[in-house]
Amino acid sequence: MATVNAFFLVSAILLIFTGFIDAAVKKKEDSLGDKVSQMTEWNNKKAVIRMNGDKFRQYVKTTPKNYSVIVMLTALQAQRQCSVCKQANDEYTILANSWRYYQQYSNKLFFAMVDYDEGSDVFSSMKINTAPVFMHFPAKGKPKKGDTLDIHRVGFSAEQIAKWVAERTDINIRVFRPTNYSGTLALALLFALIGGLLYLKRNNLEFLYNKTVWGGLALFVIFAMTSGQMWNHIRGPPVMHKNPSTGQINYIHGSSQGQFIAETYIVFFLNAAVVGGFVLLNEANSVKGDPGKKRILSMVGLGFVAIFFSLLLSVFRSKYQGYPYSFLFK
Repeated sequence: MATVNAFFLVSAILLIFTGFIDAAVKKKEDSLGDKVSQMTEWNNKKAVIRMNGDKFRQYVKTTPKNYSVIVMLTALQAQRQCSVCKQANDEYTILANSWRYYQQYSNKLFFAMVDYDEGSDVFSSMKINTAPVFMHFPAKGKPKKGDTLDIHRVGFSAEQIAKWVAERTDINIRVFRPTNYSGTLALALLFALIGGLLYLKRNNLEFLYNKTVWGGLALFVIFAMTSGQMWNHIRGPPVMHKNPSTGQINYIHGSSQGQFIAETYIVFFLNAAVVGGFVLLNEANSVKGDPGKKRILSMVGLGFVAIFFSLLLSVFRSKYQGYPYSFLFK
């Protein structure tokens, strides 16, 4: 009899324990379903879900969760004066919209944003003191080192972010950029201008055979290509970098793996100045009958070559640590 009572007691305890487990599992499933439903609802309204600290903790960091979230931590308010944040936000929105209207869209991936003025506690808890920052929060586990995008190395164009997202989530997103007619319009205006000029000068087209004009145009293209304009177009780097702790602004990227837009124009100008110096030296050699002018052109040209080539070497040394050569300037 005692054995039977013990059996029923153990069975009752197991039933109660199982009931508690089932209730906990059901509650967890209901919680997960509510979170996915809420995230999907927000995503249907906007491609980038805007979050404050409470929403970030509840829907991004807290389990249960069966979806990945890409979060851009940024500072878009005007008083923050973060021009890079605005550029990054444009690219991020393009990617989020591409995913939202993609035929393979699912509720396994969401794009969110936390602005510093709406979620400064998020920045503090994650010890982030710069913006923009792109992070991937996986469906399971905590973010690892590779879950933070290195924008200084690869930039923040929509295509580069999409490539990084594919590496972290195995979800490939095809980027669809909105049609931009500004380039077509500018090209049409350029052709119209050239056509009008040729029509007005139809009786005097000697300028088409001017070697100086064509030489200047050729040099402009060479300077643009060698200074990294195409790299900027592909990677979409920031204009410059401002250290939030010291307030120091860096125009030259400290690594050979990246560059800033401002750096491109600095290198463009230095290359042009060096070439300008050689042009002056060549002009000095062609001057006849005026030794004073020849001397001035020679000295100015030599000064241009020496000074600006030295500055160009300094920029090169700052990017390629350990480069041993310099001239005039360190």
